[in-house]
Formats: sequence, C-alpha cells, structure tokens
Amino acid sequence: MKIATYNVNGINGRLDILSRWLKEDTPDVVCLQELKTDDARFPRKEIERAGYGAIWHGQRSWNGVAILAKGKIPILTRRGLPGDPDDTHSRYIEGAVDGILVGCLYLPNGNPFPGAKFDYKLRWFRRLHEYAAELLELEVPSILAGDFNVMPTEIDVYKPERWLDDALFRPEVRRAYADLVAQGWTDAVRHLHPEERIYTFWKYWRNSFERDAGLRIDHFLLSPAVAPWLRSATVRKKPRGWEHTSDHAPVMIELDVSKAGADL
Repeated sequence: MKIATYNVNGINGRLDILSRWLKEDTPDVVCLQELKTDDARFPRKEIERAGYGAIWHGQRSWNGVAILAKGKIPILTRRGLPGDPDDTHSRYIEGAVDGILVGCLYLPNGNPFPGAKFDYKLRWFRRLHEYAAELLELEVPSILAGDFNVMPTEIDVYKPERWLDDALFRPEVRRAYADLVAQGWTDAVRHLHPEERIYTFWKYWRNSFERDAGLRIDHFLLSPAVAPWLRSATVRKKPRGWEHTSDHAPVMIELDVSKAGADL
C-alpha cells in the first residue's frame, strides 16, 4: 500500500498538478493540506474522475485538509482535533482505509515568534500530544501524516543557523515533536534514512529548489502496529519542478500490508 502526504498549497488552483501527480505515482491513500477552499468548493467530481474517493475539512482561503483513497471513500472518524471547541481552524481530519486509521494534519506555522500565533502553535501541539497518546492506547494501526511545520533536527534544514528564531525551528517546537515521537511513534523517513539530508519544502525565491536549499517539515508518524510494515519512504521531488506547482513535494511511504493481514 502506497500512502502519501502532500501540501498542495491551494487545491483548486493546482488541481492540474495534483491530477497529474496522482496519475503518475498512483498512491493508494493521500493526505492533503492547505486546501484553501471551503467545503462547498472542494473539487469532489474532479477527484472522482481521477479515481479517488475523498473526505475533507475545508476553510475558505486558509488551511483545509483532506484524505483521498483510490477507488473508495475513506470512512470518516474525526473532523477536527479534540481539546478546544473554540478552535475554528480546519487542521485535522481522520479516516479509516483498509483497517488503518489515518490522521491528516496541518499544524500551525506559528510565526512570528514570539507572539500569539506561536502560543497557539504550542497549544495545538499539546492537544495533538494528548490525542496521539489516546490513539496509541487503542492499539489500532494508526498513521499521523501531514505538514507538521517542524524541522526536527539540524539535518532537516538547509543552513540551520538562519532559522534559530523561526517558529518552525524553535527549541520548544522541536522538543514538542521529539516528545510526540517518544510516545512510541516512528518517524518513517528518518527511520529509514537516519543520516541523509532530505527536504520536503523549498521556498519559491532565490532558486531554493534548484539549489536544494530546503526544509523537511512534512512527516509520517507510524504507530507500533504499523511501523513493522514500513518498506520505503521517499520524497517525490518531480512535481516540485513543475510549473505553477506547490512549494512542497509529496512524501510517500510504502507498507507491506501482506504482513498486516492477520491483524486487520
């Protein structure tokens, strides 16, 4: 099973990019972030024509997350991260696909630091910690995937000295990510590529992509039930080089679900 996460940076404006990539890479499940559209304008028909069913949690002009599944509609299990009923941001959606619980998230950026946005980011992270711990207690095969807006270590960022006061690289945020992983989750990319400089995001300016001056901020966290099935984890860099594309590249993992058969 191939599962991908992709911050599309505006699904309607980049629908041709998304459709082209789906056709070329044929993932079985896709987590999308930054839809930047309300629920009514989500391109359901176009997604269906590409061969995918979808669940989504939209927001006009900002945020927005969705889960696609090839040939089926994911079973919606949660829309929104618990812990704050006053939080109106569309940043979390969860669905079951073939016995795996998939949580798609778009964690707040948090800039500028210091400030209210950074404080909100840390509060959202605490809510994620609490909910992620609940998922582990259930012992259900689970995946948390998406744009975490965190560079976990210095190897995950080009020129780390330039990012010391950025909300994506602040010690508080990196510690929050490390604490999340320490609950028992496996960072899929870093697990298979422990020493390699791998990026998933490149700014549009100063030829960042061409110079490979990027950040690794799109992550897959696998529960203990899923981690043994992991076979590969790659950044699909090709779409990042297309015209009018997102500033993120898709990240894709492959699971050997034949090993999972007895558990699902």
